[in-house]
Amino acid sequence: MLLFYIRHGEPIYDPDSLTPLGQRQAESVAHRLCLFGIDRVFTSTSTRAIETARPTCDILRIKPEAALDWMNEANVWRDLSVEFAPGRRHWVYDDDAMTELFASPEIRRMGHRWHEHRAFEPFPAFGEAVRRMRREADAWLESLGYRHDGESCFYHVAAPTDERVALFAHEGAGLLLLSTILDIPYPMFAPSFAMCHTGMTVIEFRNRGGACTPRVLELSNDAHLYRDGLPLNYQRRIRF
Repeated sequence: MLLFYIRHGEPIYDPDSLTPLGQRQAESVAHRLCLFGIDRVFTSTSTRAIETARPTCDILRIKPEAALDWMNEANVWRDLSVEFAPGRRHWVYDDDAMTELFASPEIRRMGHRWHEHRAFEPFPAFGEAVRRMRREADAWLESLGYRHDGESCFYHVAAPTDERVALFAHEGAGLLLLSTILDIPYPMFAPSFAMCHTGMTVIEFRNRGGACTPRVLELSNDAHLYRDGLPLNYQRRIRF
């Protein structure tokens, strides 16, 4: 199985939708995905993710199978954002104090139990977010034929498939999902990677005698935007 993870196009957050550029980005990634071939499509429950998936579904004449509420950015934001000024919040991986903690040897030694460190006692939602994502991601992947073995950090292949599955969602939720799927503790993963709008991540679930370890083939690839002459914009700070 190949899992294609696509971040939504450039958004308008209120009301939840895409900008005109975001719509063009959605069309651009759709043409790329259709060349690769997609068998099944899932989205988060946010409008911007659904609108990003629509051109792909229209061209392939398929319907999204489900809208996954546990991948809605709002749910992850609620638990993995911190206040940096009165009434203002940002992602925990964008917070200087938190990322300094994440990088500490003590936190890294705790691995997947990082959120149990005493420094995070004021933030019980961190652990709740990690556990919820593990529970939901494991159930979803098992429904696709891949059952997670948490002790050994690999997947049992219950139903081998060559299907290509696309999930359209978000960056913040995506970083937590990918760290979960890849069994890389969140503090080691989230601060070090970013996803551009309609960036395409490809993960291979290769069957090796009934087991597999997911492997990232591409991370937030935006070649479709370059091909179509659309601006390349990283975190709204670096623009080409």
